[in-house]
Amino acid sequence: MMSGMVWLWLAVTALSVFVEAATWVLVSVWFAAGALCATFAAYAGASLTVQLLLFVGVSIAACLAVRPLARRFVATRVVPTNADRILGRQAKVTEAIDNAAATGAVYADGKTWTARSADGRVIPAGELVEVERMEGVKLIVRQRAAVPA
Repeated sequence: MMSGMVWLWLAVTALSVFVEAATWVLVSVWFAAGALCATFAAYAGASLTVQLLLFVGVSIAACLAVRPLARRFVATRVVPTNADRILGRQAKVTEAIDNAAATGAVYADGKTWTARSADGRVIPAGELVEVERMEGVKLIVRQRAAVPA
């Protein structure tokens, strides 16, 4: 007949596996391994102290041994796009930028982009602007400060 501690450790194992399956962020699988070892210890008649030490020790060891490897396979990689390289760069206004009229275009990085002013000012064609950010396929630009002569 199994003792109450065996059932408790089996419940901890099942709960840890359930949480891990629900989240997939590698937060509880370590506890499942530790609880499984504590289950075997409880079944073998080990004291509560031995069971707890096994649970903690195996959980920590599993985390230290497997997490770096698992993170390498689970980690998402950010892939920059070609559009990212124009942020902070200079562009030339090819169509006057007027946010109220929803007009404006700039030429940057060999392409013509729809543009809007970051501060709401109207920017005439021919001006140089700096690309602040992107919103969808629109560039949000700021007029460059005039260089003193």
